[in-house]
Amino acid sequence: MQFQFDSLADFLAMSGHGPYVWGSYCVTLLVMAALAVVPLLRQRTLRQALGRQLRQEEARRRALTARQAHPQPEIAD
Repeated sequence: MQFQFDSLADFLAMSGHGPYVWGSYCVTLLVMAALAVVPLLRQRTLRQALGRQLRQEEARRRALTARQAHPQPEIAD
């Protein structure tokens, strides 16, 4: 079996086309990594926002319940 390139340097240079080939591989890997990571980050952000919203709604519900349980007396003029 005979290899296309004589050495590792020739393989990396690819007859002068190496920067384009390896650059395209790098760009492809970066895009694929972004396609995997961005949804995970977005999901984490949405979960945090949902948790914050649920805590606010629960605090409002408790405040309303407390106000209804202990009504303030009205002051007559």
